[in-house]
Order: sequence, then structure tokens, then C-alpha cells
Amino acid sequence: MSIAHRTFQIEYLQDDKNGHKSFEMPGAKPHYNPDRPGQVEHIALDLSLDLESKICEGTCKIRINPVRDGVNSLTLDAVNQQIESVKVGTAKQDFDYDGEQLVIRLKKPAIAGQSFTVAIAYRLVKPERGIYFIGPDKHYPDKPTQVWTQGEDEDSRFWFPCFDYPGMLSTSEIKVRVPGTYQVVSNGNLVETKEDGDHKIYHWHQPQVHPTYLMALAVGEFDVIQDQWQDIPVTYYVEKGRQDQGQITMGKTPRMVEFLSEKYGYRYAFPKYAQVCAADFIFGGMENTSVTILTDRCLLDERAAIDNRSSESLVVHELAHQWFGDLLVINHWSHAWVKEGMATYSEVMWTEQEYGADDAAYYRLGEARSYLNEDKSRYRRPMVTHVYREAIELYDRHIYEKGACVYHMIRTELGDALFWKAIHTFVQDNAHQTVETIDLLRAIDKATGRNLRPLFDQYVLRGGHPDYKVAYSWDGDSNLAKVTVTQTQAKDGDTSSTSGLFDLKIPIGFGFVGKGKSTKVEAKPFTVRIHERDQALFFPLDKKPDFISFDVGNHYLKTVELEYPVAELKAQLKHDPDPLSRIEAAIALAKKGSLEAVTALSDALTDEPFWGVRAEVAEQLASIKLDQAVEGLLKGLDDPEARVRRAVVESLGDIKTADSYKELKKIAEKGDPSYYVEAAAIRSLGKVGAADLEGKAKDKKTLKLLESILKERRGWNETVRSGAIAALSQFKSSEEALDLLLKYTEPGTPQALRLAAIRSLGAISKGQSKPNVERILDRLETIASESFFLTQVSAVSGLSGIETGRAIAILQSLADHTPDGRVRRRAQEAVQQVQKAIGKDKAVEKLRQELDDLKKSNQDLKSRLETLEAKAK
Repeated sequence: MSIAHRTFQIEYLQDDKNGHKSFEMPGAKPHYNPDRPGQVEHIALDLSLDLESKICEGTCKIRINPVRDGVNSLTLDAVNQQIESVKVGTAKQDFDYDGEQLVIRLKKPAIAGQSFTVAIAYRLVKPERGIYFIGPDKHYPDKPTQVWTQGEDEDSRFWFPCFDYPGMLSTSEIKVRVPGTYQVVSNGNLVETKEDGDHKIYHWHQPQVHPTYLMALAVGEFDVIQDQWQDIPVTYYVEKGRQDQGQITMGKTPRMVEFLSEKYGYRYAFPKYAQVCAADFIFGGMENTSVTILTDRCLLDERAAIDNRSSESLVVHELAHQWFGDLLVINHWSHAWVKEGMATYSEVMWTEQEYGADDAAYYRLGEARSYLNEDKSRYRRPMVTHVYREAIELYDRHIYEKGACVYHMIRTELGDALFWKAIHTFVQDNAHQTVETIDLLRAIDKATGRNLRPLFDQYVLRGGHPDYKVAYSWDGDSNLAKVTVTQTQAKDGDTSSTSGLFDLKIPIGFGFVGKGKSTKVEAKPFTVRIHERDQALFFPLDKKPDFISFDVGNHYLKTVELEYPVAELKAQLKHDPDPLSRIEAAIALAKKGSLEAVTALSDALTDEPFWGVRAEVAEQLASIKLDQAVEGLLKGLDDPEARVRRAVVESLGDIKTADSYKELKKIAEKGDPSYYVEAAAIRSLGKVGAADLEGKAKDKKTLKLLESILKERRGWNETVRSGAIAALSQFKSSEEALDLLLKYTEPGTPQALRLAAIRSLGAISKGQSKPNVERILDRLETIASESFFLTQVSAVSGLSGIETGRAIAILQSLADHTPDGRVRRRAQEAVQQVQKAIGKDKAVEKLRQELDDLKKSNQDLKSRLETLEAKAK
């Protein structure tokens, strides 16, 4: 596709009240479920797949029970399909089809309560969405041949005619004819497998109701690992030769089924549970009823399993959806947080079960930060909104990570016993039905008598969270602790309903550390209502506390800035039983920047028992620009926990010294037991090696090492070599580094490595000459025309870092032509980002020009004044 050189204007939406970008892009509108002509009772697909020609053809039968008399037409969703015939029984029906909706004009008007079946013969040729044909090509001859579907949000309409919205539930069955060497996996039970010449026909039946977006099939030549939970078959399908990786990655599934059945108070509801690891899958995973499809990128080898828990989290997340999402189906996309929030919170729950409370708390902190970053840098929105352009836009950090934090706050408000009672009630009362946010509130009320509408109003139905600034002082004469809390997100003096103030009951704890040999910590908590912008709170205590904990246990979603004295922060870092509170102390200490703070943080890096706090301490040490901080940080290189070593080497990348270069080079050359540590060390080496170290350039030596790593260190998901690609992008003025990067953006490069190289083009463009920037844009323009989702996302990432009008043009063309709503939105947001950056640059240039003009004018005046003075003499 060719890109014209033109500038595209996208309206930059701003919410004047809170200063955040609006979630609603131009073209957003309210969305509602359509009127219902009747209840779909059953969907039956009978399909034949031509894997080589990428053709799917067959029949879709829909049995519908009319809800009223006189229904004389049905409107189904069916995008880019060849509709060959429509029948009711043997009678052909007239129909109109515009490429998006199939309108069937019934010859006999329907009678309420009398079911009838519509049979639609149709054909798909090289479908663009919904069903994906994957196979080898000239660039990737070893890619497996597979077919898989992806229905969420509204993509089932691309592979069969249907009422494509989540509020319509029915049973289903799928018959699929494929060449005999392939297996087919789908929802429910395998009824039979039948030989048909050199082909096989697989017949699957899903006996429980579910929505169209959860109907699925996956086709491939798989190695099958058979497992079991009670009488439920648990099966893992992986590409041939990857059984060991499949077992490492998914082997805990039966224990997870047991765990979630107990937690949710409802036994796993479906006939089997299968997980299929698919090539080129466009999500991390998708929880189709009883058959989850996962990306094959989640498969771990033994070395990756040292410090990768994200695959385990992915497995439990998709399994949790078998209850929240599949057993309880959201009635409308606007309530997707109900299922996505619980599936994400189940990652926290499983972490607690498997690795302990500290790990779970730290995992939850990661979830909170992910949401907070989106809220700060992307947009702020209510978790429940029906105003959008496409439903897929809702699948963001607000419904996943913020949703998980909301479930945790519900648990905090109710206590464990009542929380699980409420969850059991919610699941049991709504099994095999659709739900909305109000149903969760009603279940909480029914099970506990508690009305949590205030919490939902603040966190779910409006955007944002509280930003607290907390100060502490001690009055020794009165034995009073004074804690001042400011909600900085709200304007001073504004107490209106739109002020953004939060009204919460927050526990504040005062810690006392035993003296002498006893280091026993006693805490005295007070729960106080924080509801005004500025509140001064006074607490009578027997003696001065050693440390203060704001929000004991850190259960509420918020940001906190601590303004405590150094002594109290040191005691909090060392003695607070809550790891998240210790992390807050480390952050506050680093801001002090003193030698005393460095010593406390350095001690924590070696003495702190929990790895998560040590990792955070490493990051904070690096932010203090003192030699002693670097000395303290280097001690962390010997930490037995890989995730701490990774944090240390990542932090060393921000310290541009000969010592940090030497240590990073050592790891980059020798490697590390962890892929991630090794890759992080190589990335950081690029940052440091590209800098001018005490007048000694290390760029040539570093580039040579990076080139050798790229040649020699192929491996799992290209993690290590992707680290070298990121390192190359730091050499912003090096044509040699750019040439190497461009080489790895060529088709045929292993996919993970190629995507990393594409993303890095934006970073390296910053210091390149204009002709080289044009080379980068030429390459990105070509790449942006490719159809694969992950390639398009990477192209957007690369282009978003190039501040030129041509980058905007390529991004806008991609937004106009991509069929994927996620890419479209990201591309348009990148357009806004680049436009804003160009605008700032132009403003700075204008100021610089005005300053130069002023200087010139002053010089002229000065010259004239000197001339006049000379004449006057």
C-alpha cells in the first residue's frame, strides 16, 4: 500500500475535570444489546476445512424459540461470508445480505413458543478474522499447519452466521472435516471421530449453554498429554516434540481446578478441560468453554521456568474464566470487568496458595501499578461504560488489573469468610446465566447484608483512585502522633460530587519494635475515615512509635507519598511486617537521597528476607546519584534469587560508570542461569556502552559483543537475543547499529526477535541522520502493510517514537486499513502522541527563534547606543 505525504488530524480529547485523556475516541457511541426475536436454543455447525487453500464451508443450523408471535424476519451477524442458501426445513427462505448482516425473511411468521431451525449454507475463502489458517511459507518453512478460532469480542460473526453478542446463550455442536493426519479440538464432549476416505470428521457437542464468542475449534498435528481431575479429563495439546514444555507449563492444571472449585463454591461445570497451545495466536489465551486456546509462546523450558511465573498465571487466569465468563456469562461487554477482574484476581489467589502471602501481596502491587500507569499515561475511565467504538477497546488495564484490585478491596471490606460466602452465592445463583455488575452487588447483599454500593460508585462506576500525601510528626509533650492526610487528586475547596474525593475507612498502624535482643514488632492500628481533601488526625499513644503504616496491609487501590522523618522510614523498611509497606518506605527513603538513606537501603538489599522488597530496593538505590549507592547495588549481583539479580542489572543500566559497564559486560559475556537476567544485563550494557564513560568510548567494543550475541545465542522465545536488539537501539547515532537492527526486521527472522527489532526502530531513530530516519520509515511502512496482528502492534510501537509527519501518515493509514480494533486504537493514540511531540518541538523552536531575535535586537540596540555615546564624546 502506498502512503501519501499528508498530515492527519485526530481530535485530542481531554477531560477538563481531571486533566486525563478521555477514553472515548472520536466516533464512540453508546452500545446496547439488540432486541431479541427469540431464544436461540442450539447452534450446529457442519464444516469442511481446506487447510491448503484456506477455505471453510458448510452449514450453520440455528434452532430458535420465538419470544413473540408474528416474527417475520431474523437479522444475524455474518461478515464477509458467501451465503449460498437459507432454509427452514426443506423450504428455501428469501434473504438480504450486505456483507455484514444477514436478514432472513421468513415465509411463515413465527409463533411464540414453537421452535424452528434455520439452516444457512455458507463459505469462507481466506477469512480475515474469526478463523485463522496458519501454515508454513517461504519465510517460515517450519511453521506448523494449524487452524484456530478467536471469537471475543465480536469475531464469531466472521466464521459463522450468528446472533453475535454475549447476552444470548445456547447449547452447540461442531462437526469438522479435516485431512486424516490432523486432530480437531472443540467445546464439550467428543461424540465421535469418523473416517471419510483420507479425511476424518470430528463431532463435538457442548451440552451446557454458552454464548457464540466462546464457540471454538483448534486444528493441528498435536502431541497430546492426558491428565485428570476427579472424573474430568484434563488434556494439553502442543506442537509435536514439545511435550516436556507442555508438562512444565500446564502440569499444575488439575490442582488449579481443585483450588478454584473450592474457592468459588462450585464444582468445575463442563465435561472436560482442554488447553491448546497455538502458533501465531493473537491473545495470550482465550477461555472458550472447556477448551482454552493459549499462545505457544507461553510454553516454558526448564531454564525459563526458573523465574517465569507469567505462564502459570496465564494458565490459572484462563481456567478461572471457566467460572467467571463461561459459567457466569456477562450480559453486555460493558460489564467485562466482572469476569476479567476475577480471572486476574485468581492469579493473586493462586500465587498466595502456591508461594505465600508476601508473593501474593507483591503480585497485587504489580497489578495496581499496571492500572495506575494506564490511568496516568493513557486515559482514565469508569470500569463500566457502554460508550466506545468497538467492544475490544474495553479490554484494558482498567478491567483486568483494576478489576482485580476491586475484588481485593471487596474481600478487605467483607473479611475472608463473608467474601467467599458472597462469591459462592454469586456463582451458585447465576450459574449458566448472564450477569451484570448489579448482580454481584445483589449477591454481596444477599450473602452478607453489606451494601457495597459506595465502594462500587467510587471505584467501578467512575474513573480514578485516591492520591494520598501522608505526613507524620510526634508531640512528645502530649504523647500525640499527628498524621496529616491530603487527597491531592482533588482541588482545594471543592467538595462537590464531582470533586474526585474518595470516602474510605483506612487503617493507620503505629509500630513498636522490641528493645535489646527482642525484635518483636507490636502494632497499634486505628481505622479512620478519610473523606476530606486535608485532614489532620491525632492519635494518643503511650510512647513514640518506631514507624507508621498508612493503610495497614495496603489493601486499597491508591497512590501514596510518604513524608516521614528518616528514622521512622528506616524502621518501617526494616520492621514493618507488610512487604508493600516496606517498599513504600524504600521509595520514600530514596527520595531523601542522603548517605543515611543509602546505608539503610544497602543493608536492606542484603538483609531483607523477601525477594520482592530486595528487587524494589535495588531500583531505588540506582535512583540515588551517590557512589555509595552503586557500591550497595553491586552486592545484589550475588543474590540467589534470579528476579533480584534481574532488578539489579536493570538498575545498573541507569548508572553510566566504568564499574557498572565492567559488571554488566561480565554477565553479558558469561551469561546467567536465568534467560531474563542475561537479557536484562545485555540491555543495560547497551545503555551504558552507548554513553561516554569518563571520556572513554565503549561503543565499538559493545557493538562487537552485541553482534556476536545475535549470531550465537538463539534460544527460548529469543529472550536473550531480544535483549541484544534492545541494547542496539541505545546507539542512537550509530549507522552500524541501525544496519544491524534493520537486518533483523527482515521476514524470515525468528518471529519474537523480528518483533523486538521492529519495536526498537523508534528508539534508535532519535539520533540518526535524516536519510537514515527515512530508511527506518521506509522499512516500517512496508512492515505496517503486513496483516499479522503482532507485527502491526510492533510497527505502531516503533512509529510512535518517530516524531515526523510521515510517521503520522503511516500510522493513520494503518489505523484506516487494519481489521483489528486494538491496532486501530493504538495507532490513533500514537498519532496523537507524535502530533503532541511535534507540537512541543515546534513551540520550543519558536521560543528559540524568538530568543535569538531578541538577542539580535538587543545587540543592535547596544551597537547603536555605543555609536551614539561615541558621537557624544
